[in-house]
Amino acid sequence: MEKIEDPESLPRIATKQEIQNLIHEIDDIPITAWLLTFTGAVTQLARFGITVAWQNYLQNPRGHGPLPGALGLGQATATTIQNAFLFFQYISPLPFAILSDSWIGRYKTMLTSLVLLTTGYIILFVTSLPIALENGAGLGGLIATMTLTGLGQGGLSAVMYPFIGDQIPDRPPRVKMNKKGELVVTDRQLAIQYTFNGFYWMVNIASLSSIPTTLMEKHIDFWAAYLLPTLILAIAVLPVILWNKRLVKLPPQGNILPHASRVIWIACRSNFRLDAANPSPESVDSNRSIPWESSFVDEIRRGLKACRVIICFVVFWLCYNQTTNNIISQAGQMQLQGLSNDTISALNPIACTIVGPVIQSLIIPFLRRHRKPFGPILRMTVAFLFIAAGIAYAAGLQQLIYSRGPCYKYPLECSVVTEEEAGTSAGANNISVWFQTPLYFLLAVGEILGLVSLSEYTYSEAPTQLKAMVQALQQMAAAIGAALGMALGPISKNPWLVILYASLSGTMALSAVLFWAVFRKYDAIYEMRKAEVTEENGKKDDVE
Repeated sequence: MEKIEDPESLPRIATKQEIQNLIHEIDDIPITAWLLTFTGAVTQLARFGITVAWQNYLQNPRGHGPLPGALGLGQATATTIQNAFLFFQYISPLPFAILSDSWIGRYKTMLTSLVLLTTGYIILFVTSLPIALENGAGLGGLIATMTLTGLGQGGLSAVMYPFIGDQIPDRPPRVKMNKKGELVVTDRQLAIQYTFNGFYWMVNIASLSSIPTTLMEKHIDFWAAYLLPTLILAIAVLPVILWNKRLVKLPPQGNILPHASRVIWIACRSNFRLDAANPSPESVDSNRSIPWESSFVDEIRRGLKACRVIICFVVFWLCYNQTTNNIISQAGQMQLQGLSNDTISALNPIACTIVGPVIQSLIIPFLRRHRKPFGPILRMTVAFLFIAAGIAYAAGLQQLIYSRGPCYKYPLECSVVTEEEAGTSAGANNISVWFQTPLYFLLAVGEILGLVSLSEYTYSEAPTQLKAMVQALQQMAAAIGAALGMALGPISKNPWLVILYASLSGTMALSAVLFWAVFRKYDAIYEMRKAEVTEENGKKDDVE
């Protein structure tokens, strides 16, 4: 790499040749971006700390059996209710995205969502108190909580990633000297990728809250498990209120959905050619006033391309959602050795916390320095394969559980007379819960590569005025996955779980192959467009 001869001339605008030939490094990231990642992480702390206990809360009866419980609805019903909640939570970002992009902006949408979350968790705490459960308030309180927190989490899902991305200045790439004395080019896209990965890493640190809350659930009661995250969330709202003037708040652009809908309608009438919507004498609607420019049609084209990628995540979410219900129930079928069955799910954020920095700080920079392409489409494909491998492992582990006594294919469902021993639970089969560890590490790799890459890709490809909308469509894919999970609810029980996991794993692996076959060309287009955008920004900066 060339050494620079005049350090005082740096940093400066990068030329096209420098953009193409020099190594790209992360551009500066403002403190406001990290403030928002902190706020988002704390909301996830509350969400994980509270919702991870819901499977036991719903499934098991209060005060009976080896596992904590409250409502006693059984595994199949509990899994169906959990998937119904996920479905609702995943469709709720859509109205918030429209509200944010068209009228009130991302900051006010975020505050509204935080209020809904805090209110919902307070209701859950109150109705989980022993006196409330004894008077039958438990189920009604949980439904009210699921409604409010589903809306609140939906609003945050719609705006959090776009709002964080807004904080990173949209400026042309610049040449500077790195710590090794090499000439490098600053890259805003890498800054966005790094920030999103950092956000995801912080979220997984925060989700370790499931460890203390599940221990409190087991050794104190559910109300204690729900109180702690609620208090932390209420306190964490203060920084974004006190320092709101430092945040970059892009104004809402007005409702452009009618224009976007009209562009798509024109394309459908013209054999699905978006070029027909361009404002030209040859256009389909040349006899009418067309209130947009060709650049708007190009943005719609990129947004639709991103939506095609999003659709392919339906199976991803169907598989990943197993960690919130059936995988927790699987742990309950094993020897827990003094833990609660939902405490072991903390292995997922632990795995993400370990694996995330390895991917972000070692693997991706290594590939970038050796000019090995690892674009978002390839990263998502690899993610699909890791998710398939994780669910395949769950199938094998379930078969191993069924092969062990005392209950074999019906763990926790047979009557077992045993002496009281520390670290065992009557009716659970003779296999350690720690056999689930590889499962969570496989899923962690898939989660980090898949979800972060999807957010990065859709943020870059979405039209400027519809970034929250496209982000919300990601959650729609998750909603469809949850709906499919509800359809699988009746077979989410013994002795059908091996078949369930094996079928999901095979479907995910097939999806990975088809995804790569259809979309692999998008990585080259993505890099080409990024170079064009950076070059255009450089020209604009020269003119200014």
